[in-house]
Amino acid sequence: MNKLNVFVLIAAFCVESLSALEPWEKLPWYWSRDGHPILLLGGSDDDNLFQWPEDRLLDQLERIKEAGGNVIRNTMSDRKDRGFEVYPFLQLEGGKYDLGRWNPEYWERFERLLKETAKLGIFVQIEVWDRFDYTDNRKNDPRRWEDHPYAPKNNVNYSAAESGFAARYPDHPGANKQPFFYTTPKQRDNKVVRQFQEAFVGKVLDHTLRYDHVLYCMDNETRAESAWGAYWARFVKARAKQASKTVMVTEMWDAWDLSSDEHKHTFDHPELYDFVDVSQNNQNKGQKHWENFLYVRSYLGRKPRPMNTTKTYGADGNKFGHTDQDAIERFWRHLLAGAASIRFHRPDSGLGISDKAVACIKAARLLEKRVRLWDVEPSNELLLHREENEAYLAATAKHDTYIVYFPASGKSKEVTLDLSDSEGEFGVHWIDIDTGNLSKITTIGGGGRRQLSPPGNGNFAAAIVPR
Repeated sequence: MNKLNVFVLIAAFCVESLSALEPWEKLPWYWSRDGHPILLLGGSDDDNLFQWPEDRLLDQLERIKEAGGNVIRNTMSDRKDRGFEVYPFLQLEGGKYDLGRWNPEYWERFERLLKETAKLGIFVQIEVWDRFDYTDNRKNDPRRWEDHPYAPKNNVNYSAAESGFAARYPDHPGANKQPFFYTTPKQRDNKVVRQFQEAFVGKVLDHTLRYDHVLYCMDNETRAESAWGAYWARFVKARAKQASKTVMVTEMWDAWDLSSDEHKHTFDHPELYDFVDVSQNNQNKGQKHWENFLYVRSYLGRKPRPMNTTKTYGADGNKFGHTDQDAIERFWRHLLAGAASIRFHRPDSGLGISDKAVACIKAARLLEKRVRLWDVEPSNELLLHREENEAYLAATAKHDTYIVYFPASGKSKEVTLDLSDSEGEFGVHWIDIDTGNLSKITTIGGGGRRQLSPPGNGNFAAAIVPR
């Protein structure tokens, strides 16, 4: 082997990388890196940023970094939402695809995302499969499955009869009628198709296992049989083990009610799923949103694991009726309730990395400088004379440090904070969430019940710390 080849071989394995994430040994609700806890916050304007042109991708990542963000979501999606997306498979001269050969452009884009996020200290939560890529049930893009390389008429690898695939799948993917999601051995054991699925996931891992800043989620808001996600979780872990790596995996279920049996497939199997993603809680609002999350925290209490919310919904004018204010409230309720990772969903279903999202993340980082989120736990019982959704509280076990979040409203807000167990004087650091800036610092005395009111009608957080 000549010197040039040796250099190329060394360079191929010397990737810039963050240390691997793992549940914090001291408090497994949170992620840690090199033994130190780390809070993951972020937002992005798409769910598959790796498909973006290089200049737009780099600008987006820099904006996330400058805001204090350190996590993005990345589905391995190839649907033609913006027009520049490409498929992972090689397209032949006749127009059909060969599922056994790769499209270099797709994988070069993916590698670029991994490399650039590692440089910037941004973690990546991957979703391997997205059910919306394999359906025709979309008003503005009605031919996704019809055009996809996995559809029999579009590849040279199998026929409709051999694969069991139909020409179209017009039902919403939530109906779970697409046999693409039934190929594993404990389901329909479709070896014809599964060999190409396995090759695809293997190729993803060829790239990701060279880095240590990747989390793995098997699906986007799935309603598939539990055997489907479990198969791919074991597949990912087995490949990682072969590479002498340890990886963190989960599944994301569709049910908005986190007490649904769907979620139990993840909650009840910590031996397989290292963390939980409860993004669909963000379909809920107000007090229900808070209590739904706390239900999971209680359910997992015997075996705590990081709880991620990689899709925080809410943006004015979207078809689901969720507003900008909904997104901000969901972000902050999850923050105080103990989420390990919180990201704003892409527009128009979320704030992405808009100015409001940036301000929100900056405000959270200002708070983090004053109170470490892993030092507090949800403590609404210390708020008296509180109306529903008026304020939320987290406090240390010793009741010597507090965080209060006041959602924006059109009226003045005032609650009573029970400081009976806390002596001395406290500084109240008011953070304006809508601007991302410190508003003012006031004082309050301990040893009794004290009234607390934010300095405005917008979204405010108060870090209440001993003076």
